[in-house]
Amino acid sequence: MQSTAYLLQAALIALWQLGLYLSEDFYRAFQLPGTTEAAFNAFLLPDMVVILALSVWRAYAERRDLGLIILGGFAYATLYCVNGTLLTGGGVLPTTVMLLGLCYNLFLVYGNASFRTAKSQSDRVNGAKTLVQIVCVWSITLVAFPLLLLRAFGELTLPGGPRLMLSILLFIAFSALGLTSAYVMVRRGKGTPLPLDQTQHLVVAGPYAYVRNPMAVAGVGQGLAVALAFGSLAVLAYALLGGVLWHYVVRPVEERDLRERFGEAYAAYRAAVRCWWPRGAAYS
Repeated sequence: MQSTAYLLQAALIALWQLGLYLSEDFYRAFQLPGTTEAAFNAFLLPDMVVILALSVWRAYAERRDLGLIILGGFAYATLYCVNGTLLTGGGVLPTTVMLLGLCYNLFLVYGNASFRTAKSQSDRVNGAKTLVQIVCVWSITLVAFPLLLLRAFGELTLPGGPRLMLSILLFIAFSALGLTSAYVMVRRGKGTPLPLDQTQHLVVAGPYAYVRNPMAVAGVGQGLAVALAFGSLAVLAYALLGGVLWHYVVRPVEERDLRERFGEAYAAYRAAVRCWWPRGAAYS
């Protein structure tokens, strides 16, 4: 499972470097203000060796030390970008991308420790925590980061007409799916969607009776609706990439934890209900 995650990381670094080489707009979007071309290009070798090459090596070698070295490389680069943004007041997009890369590698190294069961049985307490989670996650993933991409690539123009109406309807529909899934998780599961505070009971009701991961479906759908509204290829790529990373990096760890906690009940559910495509009839 981690092999795929590290190979994906290597592929993304390679595609990012290719984008820098092929597109002047892409290159400019990831610049810190005042950075010379030579200073920016000096990161090519560290990226290729510490991130890309070691990620490929780690994909085929179960060695924790390699994961820690890669994590350290991301930590250094992230602190560099954060400091650069503080000094220049710009470069928010590359700094944000580095922070996401750092979080990605923290999950790869320490992800198994991030799954814990909620301690509270109270729907009110779990509901309040879930609401806070939704506000924070949606603010970051559906507002802040798409806005950075739209500004960086000059796509911050909202057209009218049927396309806008369709995107609004899709966004409302997928948001309703996400909120309904969260509600069912609180009421039936006695927990929250957050891995650090997850459900005490296996949830197979509501949207979960038709598709295994309705909140992931909702998140990707919301991102696609935003991309449609602005006609943004950058946001489209971001939404699709989010789905790919969730499927190949987060999902396997989450499903392993569910199998360990709920045993054959989860195994039967997983065999009967697909991950992305809904069933025709509810699972029972």
